[in-house]
Amino acid sequence: MKRRQSEISGKSWPFIWRSSIRERREKKAFLCFLLPSLIGTAFFTVIPFGDVVRRSFMTEVTGQFTGFSHYKTIFANQAFLLAVKNTLRFTLTGIPLLLICGFLIALLFSGSGKAQILKPLYLLPYALPAAVVVIVWKVIGYYLTGQEFLVLLLCYLWKNTGYTVILWLAGIKGIQKEILEAAMVDGAGSFQRVRYIILPGLKNVFFTIVILSFLNSFKIYREAYLTAGAYPDRSIYLLQHLFNNWFVNLEFSKMAAASVLLFLVLLSGIWLLQGRWKEKEE
Repeated sequence: MKRRQSEISGKSWPFIWRSSIRERREKKAFLCFLLPSLIGTAFFTVIPFGDVVRRSFMTEVTGQFTGFSHYKTIFANQAFLLAVKNTLRFTLTGIPLLLICGFLIALLFSGSGKAQILKPLYLLPYALPAAVVVIVWKVIGYYLTGQEFLVLLLCYLWKNTGYTVILWLAGIKGIQKEILEAAMVDGAGSFQRVRYIILPGLKNVFFTIVILSFLNSFKIYREAYLTAGAYPDRSIYLLQHLFNNWFVNLEFSKMAAASVLLFLVLLSGIWLLQGRWKEKEE
């Protein structure tokens, strides 16, 4: 018996050695395929962001270290605070409306009725360039004088609802039909099926849409620029403010500090949303 065990253990060593060589080769191949992406991320994301952080603590001309003086100046800038206020207002208003509209349209498309014919019409705005979408809503804006926020919000919803519908619809299609049919047999109505079966099954989709919408709402620039112009009075948004002061007024150090603050806000928002989501799951 001992001899048999020793033979087996003796034969296992070459196999382990060969498998370790194979694993090392697979790891090297994996790193070789991953290396171009890592190099691109380092050169176009990590290194530029590090330079932005460095500039936020330096003077614009001499490059001397100034500490947090640029950050203090930004918080005292009324234009920056107004841009943050408008962006937060747009975010807190646009995300719920985007979630609700996308979910209702996805429910309409989840069946097999005549509503399927209208599916390309709802997805078409997402495929159109932003300039084309804004031109359409800018014409409508002529009849809504003084309602720049409403025009921008409607333009944003019309443009991005189609993408939200795709995500909601993918989640709804992932729910087993047998469960819905069993609920119908038990006498559950449409509202009860949505509340107790469909919505609980779309938690991960809901979290994904919230995160993506949160990031996109802070990146609103093209729509705001094309609807209100480069220098609006009261309807300026955060990226507009950064662009105007960075590339027009050439305030590189101050806007570098503002960019760092924007990054921290987005990172904190994602961290809070993820934390709340984990608490609900537990």
